Amino acid sequence: MPHFRLPADDLEYAVLAALWELGTASVRDLHERLGVPAGYVYTTTAKVVDRLRDKGLIARRREGGAFVYSPAADREAVERARARQLLNRFLGPGPHAAVAALVEAVDDIDPGLLDELERAIRNRRSPDHGT
Repeated sequence: MPHFRLPADDLEYAVLAALWELGTASVRDLHERLGVPAGYVYTTTAKVVDRLRDKGLIARRREGGAFVYSPAADREAVERARARQLLNRFLGPGPHAAVAALVEAVDDIDPGLLDELERAIRNRRSPDHGT
């Protein structure tokens, strides 16, 4: 089970996504890529990087006289956790109507996704699931 807390907002997620793309970067690199175009000051980018590090999403190491950061959490694990969090909020305490709406929305978007959903449900229910 991963040991991280999810990004709290779009900016935290954007910084993490940039690190997934870049592999490693300094705060300055991240600020130039994301902060400057959005009109943020350098300290805002630095605070976001610190929060992501505190959440276990990125790691830091010294390289020369500066710190460089890299992802500490796998993109797929973070995406799955974000999807699970979103679904929990969407489904709420009475999930039946929300599940029906989800199936209708998936069918409207791409009917082929319903087949994938059905396969995923079958796989989840199979006796060898989890082995």
